[in-house]
Amino acid sequence: RQHGSNGLAFDAEGRLLVCEHGRRRVLRLERNGMSSVLAGDFGGLRLNSPNDVTVRGDGAVVFSDPPFGLPAFHDDPRRELPHFGVYAVRDGRTTLLDGTLRGPNGLDFAPGDRTLYVGNWDEAHKVVVRYELGDDLAVRERSLLVDLTREPGDEAIDGVKCDERGNVWISGPGGVWIVSPRGEQLGLLRCPEQPANFAWGGPDGRTLFLCARTGLYRLQTLVRAAGAPEVGS
Repeated sequence: RQHGSNGLAFDAEGRLLVCEHGRRRVLRLERNGMSSVLAGDFGGLRLNSPNDVTVRGDGAVVFSDPPFGLPAFHDDPRRELPHFGVYAVRDGRTTLLDGTLRGPNGLDFAPGDRTLYVGNWDEAHKVVVRYELGDDLAVRERSLLVDLTREPGDEAIDGVKCDERGNVWISGPGGVWIVSPRGEQLGLLRCPEQPANFAWGGPDGRTLFLCARTGLYRLQTLVRAAGAPEVGS
């Protein structure tokens, strides 16, 4: 039902990481055009359908693995894992950060790479969860950033990105929500159609590109992505 690629990210070496929904793996495209599988299973059991991916400053890769690439979603008989996880990959080893969310989706690190935010695609529980991580990627603390379950709109939580000020941009019911690190709702971007994933780019790093259902949109902002290098550096 959603068999193509989904989340994308570049690592520090400029290699493209691809969440392959239908092939149920995270692929790494090398700069020479070759490819390798970064993650395809956990504990010998095949992943569900990797959805989104982000890279920490130390090179660790974190990705979400809901069931949405499986034809029957949560109840698909080809599902092998008992949970829908958030995983980290470092030095060839995959570890589970959280297996309690029903639909882990968009995710990103806040400035400083200590705080990870993960959105939950679940119509009954539209939340973004905050994880405080140690250098070893162990979860030190888990808390709720924001709950948008009661907001009007059919969408749950999709894309999640942090800006350089630490605010969290969330594709959720009604558009893109901007939330402070304290969970304060700062604003809502209403778009021509519902965005899914999005990312900053452009010559100055302040252009927000939004992938929606049928179109690609761009919006000039006053901020850049968390961890974005200064232009010209």
